[in-house]
Amino acid sequence: MEEKIRLTQYSKGAGCGCKIAPNVLQEILKSTNPAPIYKNLLIGNASNDDAAVFDIGDGRAIISTTDFFMPIVDDAVDFGKIASANAISDVYAMGGKPLMAIAVLGWPIEKISTAIAQQVLEGARYICAEAGIPLAGGHTIDSAEPIFGLSVTGIINKHNIKQNNKAEEGDWLFLTKPIGVGILSTAQKRGLINESHEKEMITQMCKLNSIGEQISTIEGVNAMTDVTGFGLLGHLIEMAEGSSLSAEIFYSNLPVISGAKEYLASRIVPDATYRNWNSYSTKTSFEKGVNVMEAFNLLPDPQTNGGLLFSVKETHTQQVVDLLKEHGYENHIQPIGRITEKKDKVIEVKI
Repeated sequence: MEEKIRLTQYSKGAGCGCKIAPNVLQEILKSTNPAPIYKNLLIGNASNDDAAVFDIGDGRAIISTTDFFMPIVDDAVDFGKIASANAISDVYAMGGKPLMAIAVLGWPIEKISTAIAQQVLEGARYICAEAGIPLAGGHTIDSAEPIFGLSVTGIINKHNIKQNNKAEEGDWLFLTKPIGVGILSTAQKRGLINESHEKEMITQMCKLNSIGEQISTIEGVNAMTDVTGFGLLGHLIEMAEGSSLSAEIFYSNLPVISGAKEYLASRIVPDATYRNWNSYSTKTSFEKGVNVMEAFNLLPDPQTNGGLLFSVKETHTQQVVDLLKEHGYENHIQPIGRITEKKDKVIEVKI
C-alpha cells in the first residue's frame, strides 16, 4: 500500500507562520525612491492594509490581494481549502465582496505526486464556490517546497471601505474567531494533536470571513483587519500605531481554541511566535495578575485565516452584537479590548 503523504513534512513553515518577521519585512520594504502618485489608488503600500484598493469611478472600487504559503495541514484538499479561505479573507477584511480568484501553485514535482497537487486545487475550487466566485486561472512552478494560495479580486462601495488604521479613541474591539491555531498546527506537525482538536482547527481555518462584507456596512465600524501571521498582538499594534493611538486587551475575554493551553503546558509553540514577540515586546505591557508566560505564547501566536479584528464606536456596539448573533457568532459578542489615547506602550494587556 502506498504510504500516505504528510504535506507538513515538506515545509519548514506552516500556513501564515511562513511570514517574514515584521521587523525584517520593514527592512525589505524600505525604498529611497519616491513612489509615483496614482490618483485612483486609494490604498497601497503607504499603509499596512490587507489589500490594495483602486477607484474605478461610479462610487465603487476594486480590491486586489494575494496570499500563499506552505502546508499547515497534511491533507491536500484541506490545504487547498485553508489557503484559499485565507487569501479571500483579505477582501472581506477590507469590507468587500470577492469577484474571482487566480491560483498560485509551487510544487516539488520530483518529490510529491501531481495527483496530490490536483487535490489541493480541488480544495481551492470548493472554497471559491462557497464564496460564490470562479477559480479563473493561475500560474504554477516547480519549487523545492509545496506552496499554494490565491490572487483575489474584489469590489466594494467606496463608502464601506474599512482600513486597519482608522480606529478612534474609545472604540471597542471585537474578534470573530478564537486564537491559538498556530499552537495546534505545531502539535499536528509533531504528531501530538488530539483528533478532536485537529478537526476543530481545520474547520476554523476553512471558515470564510464573509461576515466582513456585512460588518463594513455599519457606520460606526472604524477599522478592520484579519488576524494572520503576526498574531493578534501584531495586527492590533498595526491598527493602534497606524491610528496614532494605543489599545488595551482584555485578556480574560479572549476566545482561545480548544486544546491550545493544553499544548502550551507541554511547550508546543511555533517558532514564529518568538519572532513575533521579539518584534513587539518593547511595545507591550502587562497589568499585574495577567499570566504573562501564557500571554507571551498566545498573543503573538501566528494565525492562519484567523478572525476579523475590528474597532467600533460605543454608540454602534449593539448593532454589531446583533449582526454577530444573526450570523452565528454568539461566542464573540464580548469586546476583547478597547482603543485608548496614545500611551508610552502601544498595547496594555489587562486582566
